[in-house]
Amino acid sequence: MSIELDNLTYTYMPGTPFEAKAVDGVSLKIEDGEFLGVIGHTGSGKTTMIALMAGLLKPTSGRVLIDGKDIAEKGFDRKELRRSVGVVFQYPEHQLFEETVYKDIAFGPIKTGVPEDDIERRVRDAMALMELDYDGVKDLSPFELSGGQKRRVAIAGVLAVRPRVLILDEPVAGLDPKGRAHLMNLITHLNAEGVTIIMITHSMDDLAEYARRVVVLNGAKLVMDDTPQRVFVRENELKQIGLDIPEVADIASRLRKKGRKVDESVIRLDELEKAVLRLVRAKAGNEAFND
Repeated sequence: MSIELDNLTYTYMPGTPFEAKAVDGVSLKIEDGEFLGVIGHTGSGKTTMIALMAGLLKPTSGRVLIDGKDIAEKGFDRKELRRSVGVVFQYPEHQLFEETVYKDIAFGPIKTGVPEDDIERRVRDAMALMELDYDGVKDLSPFELSGGQKRRVAIAGVLAVRPRVLILDEPVAGLDPKGRAHLMNLITHLNAEGVTIIMITHSMDDLAEYARRVVVLNGAKLVMDDTPQRVFVRENELKQIGLDIPEVADIASRLRKKGRKVDESVIRLDELEKAVLRLVRAKAGNEAFND
């Protein structure tokens, strides 16, 4: 399933003294099965853009195309959109509302028309993905659970719909290292299974590790769109708009400034380890030659 933004603009409070463009003329195409990272400082338009992608907001101008079809056109199947595009907003645990964990996770499948005899299997599968004990927690109130469990229940409710596109807004914010690792492993597993991933994050290290493409928003406009390696090498430009680079890329940059031969494409830990090992071997070889 492809998603295309065609000269997309969204204006808050148009025609008032408080008018402001949150998304300004953004054009972007996301192909089926991509893992796209979205970065930008606070207020750059990231969350508004994904809300437009999911059909939760109507564009002021421009179009959102799903598989080439304008989602704003009369007759577009909105229920199919809800089945196909899942959204996990930042702190999704705040969106829990049902009286039991089971009902909360089942809500999405029920509303999108999943057959009744398939609901329980969907709930079980989603809970297993999120490492939630079905028999142990299904009848509990979600509000009795820990913060980490609440988040897992909320995400399970999105996964139970089995979306073809999963949009995530800061999914690992506030999680402990174990919860963070589990969620990122799950996201990469889903992507490997063919689910398109669109992830907003402030963690440049996660994007360096997992994303295959990164877009940068600044002042409601799209200012960069490339591979993580080609985006993060633009260190000075990123810092000018208030963004960091991955820790590994920063170390590699410091080594280059000291005259060490480290390729600009190094942004992942395994790449840095290999680069440093080459430097050590080269130094050892030179010393042996001099002796």
